[in-house]
Amino acid sequence: MKILVSAGPTREYFDSVRFISNASSGRMGYAIARAAVSFGHEVTLVSGPVEIEPPRGVKVVRVETSAEMAAACKRVFPRVDAAVMAAAVSDYRPVRPRARKPPKSKRAFRVLLEPTEDIAAALGRRKGRRVLVGFALEDHDGRPRAERKLRAKRFDLIVLNGPGTIGAERAVVEFYSPQNGWVGPVRGTKNLLARRIVRLIEQMLLSR
Repeated sequence: MKILVSAGPTREYFDSVRFISNASSGRMGYAIARAAVSFGHEVTLVSGPVEIEPPRGVKVVRVETSAEMAAACKRVFPRVDAAVMAAAVSDYRPVRPRARKPPKSKRAFRVLLEPTEDIAAALGRRKGRRVLVGFALEDHDGRPRAERKLRAKRFDLIVLNGPGTIGAERAVVEFYSPQNGWVGPVRGTKNLLARRIVRLIEQMLLSR
């Protein structure tokens, strides 16, 4: 089986040095890539900037911005059987990034933001018989929000977690699929949860 995994944050620059990003460590995506390759699958990992050594046997495509991640995922997606969208892609980017770093001033300045492309939704529109897995990080109304996200992006499985999982080695997650409904909460290390996610993908592909 060939699997695409996205991981880590993206950076959206508003000048040549400074950027908007988030606290994603990339641990969950890297754990999924590690689990998949340990099960004998061929893995391409599209990774934002993280401080993690990539798993052996995994092809790594390094990106920085959401646009670069979108281009890389779209390039790899036609050649895989499944994709796991674990990256924490920035929702917004500056409309007019500055070419140079301006000097510090006592005056306030404004940065106009525009939405970035929804990479998972773009893949969902062209997924065909591929399995597409997504994540929902929610701090309230988690289950209904995750279900809406699954339908909107055409995921086959969505993993619901909370802000406490960011950067942590362990996580508490819930799984939702239209076939099986809600499962969980499930607690464990991200490595353990990653193995479960890969096994679920294998089951979904075998049932098709």
